[in-house]
Amino acid sequence: MAQLTDDCFAFGGPLLPVDDAIAMLAARLSAVEESESLKLVEADGRVLARDLVAPLSLPPFTNSAVDGYAVRGVDVPMDEEKAFAVVGRVQAGAAANAAAEAGQAVRVFTGAPMPQGADTVFMQEDVRLDEAGRVILPPGLRRGANVRPQGEDVAAGQTVLKAGHRMRPQDVALAAALGLTHVEARRRIRVAVLSTGNEIVAPGTPRGSAQLFDSNRFMLMAMLARLGCEVDDLGIVRDDMGSTAAMLRDAAATHDLILASGGVSTGEADFVKAAVESVGTLVFWRMAIKPGRPVAMGVIAGKPFIGLPGNPVASFVTFAHIARPAIAALAGMQPGSSVSVPLRAAFSYRKKEGRREYVRASLRKAEDGTLEAVKFPREGAGLLSSLVETDGLVELGETTTNVTPGEIVAFLPYSSLL
Repeated sequence: MAQLTDDCFAFGGPLLPVDDAIAMLAARLSAVEESESLKLVEADGRVLARDLVAPLSLPPFTNSAVDGYAVRGVDVPMDEEKAFAVVGRVQAGAAANAAAEAGQAVRVFTGAPMPQGADTVFMQEDVRLDEAGRVILPPGLRRGANVRPQGEDVAAGQTVLKAGHRMRPQDVALAAALGLTHVEARRRIRVAVLSTGNEIVAPGTPRGSAQLFDSNRFMLMAMLARLGCEVDDLGIVRDDMGSTAAMLRDAAATHDLILASGGVSTGEADFVKAAVESVGTLVFWRMAIKPGRPVAMGVIAGKPFIGLPGNPVASFVTFAHIARPAIAALAGMQPGSSVSVPLRAAFSYRKKEGRREYVRASLRKAEDGTLEAVKFPREGAGLLSSLVETDGLVELGETTTNVTPGEIVAFLPYSSLL
């Protein structure tokens, strides 16, 4: 497991900008070294440990892209239609034993290897047969049309996927097309997840009149699972510095990352900050982000600790923009960022300069057909309904102070954050 020095995140400013925090994480966190060989059916969502190099070309042989008739390119009619004798037939999966010579055509089907001498295929819809069984080909077809050359898609020896790439279903398909049965992937990142606070209880257990059911832990575990992490649920830690510190110390011994929710603010009952400092080093705990300013980052026994806010919306936003890049770095994933979509704003909004804000918004199509972002009607970092009933976040940069209807804003769909 990667080990960190206690000052690897050290930052002396009062509020750390979001981009600086992400750059700090990417630069300081190193990927786990262990890897494993995975069957293709297990590879989706996993991060490649080494480059995937094509052992053969795709397609491995030149073949027809359509059902039709293969001829020599030099014989393609130029000014008027021309009759060709049909001298053979090649189906997909069969060897091309027939050869096309001058004035001859070979019947071929999609995926069939091209007959010797032929380099052009007329689609069967564009031709007709005469009474003698000859095929009548129209003029003007481009030489080489409707043919898939060997290596058109991938050349043998080409690096098709780089180490650090997170596998997707289409990547699995490519590996299968190359004849591979396994890929080498980094092992899953082991993350310990816990919630803190006397005010929350686990769903399914008795709830006091002044208590809430814990939602953050389940949300975070679901988000971690989508990132391919191996998750350990440590449950709820009560507001006690000693027990919190002990759990953090034990978690650091067997995990790559500790992720906590709640208790990172400055209230009298917020013990996470002191607990981290008692067993490690708390190197940062305030960010220029809304919702979610109290975000703690620290080091415990060489392992990174991230403490997210207790309000569920703030926890969601800071996970997406802070915890997710940290997990990517630990997993050895190639650097990347969420791609925003420019949309027209259908709302007014004012914010402070110097911090990045994320506004929950839904999509709708205006009367002129333009897609626009509609702000959720209520504020509050504790409103889970604001995440359920919207489609994503409008990102407002540090220099933005005002949004007016009709202005173009950057929209991040939830699908790009999970």
